[in-house]
Amino acid sequence: MKTKITIPDTDLTFHPLGLGTVNAGLAWDGADADRIFDTFLDMGGSLIDTAHVYSDWVKPERARSERAIGDWLQRSGKRNHIVLVTKGGHPDMTSEHPDTHISRMKKEDMGSDLESSLRQLRTDHIDIYFYHRDDVNQPVEELVEVMEEFRRQGKIRYYGCSNWTTSRMKAADRYCREKGYRGFIANQALLNLGYKYMNPLDDDTLVYADSQMQQYHRENKGNLLMPYMGVCSGFFHKYAAGGADAVKGSPYYTEGNLKTAERVKELCEKYNATVTQAVLGFFGQQDFDCAPLYGPKNAEQVREAMKTFEIPFCRDDYEI
Repeated sequence: MKTKITIPDTDLTFHPLGLGTVNAGLAWDGADADRIFDTFLDMGGSLIDTAHVYSDWVKPERARSERAIGDWLQRSGKRNHIVLVTKGGHPDMTSEHPDTHISRMKKEDMGSDLESSLRQLRTDHIDIYFYHRDDVNQPVEELVEVMEEFRRQGKIRYYGCSNWTTSRMKAADRYCREKGYRGFIANQALLNLGYKYMNPLDDDTLVYADSQMQQYHRENKGNLLMPYMGVCSGFFHKYAAGGADAVKGSPYYTEGNLKTAERVKELCEKYNATVTQAVLGFFGQQDFDCAPLYGPKNAEQVREAMKTFEIPFCRDDYEI
């Protein structure tokens, strides 16, 4: 398994496991956050992913994940040791009944989110800035030009997209080639060990890295896939601990994933691995580079996840 990924035509090289921080400032903060971030760096990690919307659905604080990261960066002075990722333009999650179908991707929305992100993170630039959702009613040309303006201003170094379809990414790629722009360097979509057999999630604005998107990434090495929900919301962990009864009601509860769960148990025995390691090992067996995002609860889980890349999983292990 690779332990370093370089995105072509950029100066970005990093460990292929990204630190997801949706729980930063909520489940862990202060000294606990310091331990998690410092352990991640000590283990060779540098890609830290957040979003301006994390976790606005828990009142009263807004953008608390960015604030928690900014606190650590201010205390530690390690801004130049990380590849900092954040996302803007997500629908408002602070209302009584949030609706992810109400877009917030106009230039003024993105500009407001970016300025706030820079303040929260206590930095003068973002390494990779993402559109967190897509609005197909907005031309890709217009959306690309907004990111290019941010880049020219020095507020972001590179940009990417999250929850965009393959066809929309291709349209953006065509426009960037015409204009001579570098374009999207990364794409965040749902991909994990259980996605092939899972039932649809409630949020239909989430985009899956289906076979078409995977082929896109095989052909477009300059756009790195950063999969989210990498450990399948704990489905395989719960199955290992409590069997099928423990996972009923999960969108992953299907015949195919029950078979996959048994394979996970076999891999744990074969490699003396944990469930987390067996599930994350899936990403290292793809025929395109990807950098999955993993959200830990504590520093020990960071160590466990990072050790995945020391285990000699092979592609046949995941043929189910």
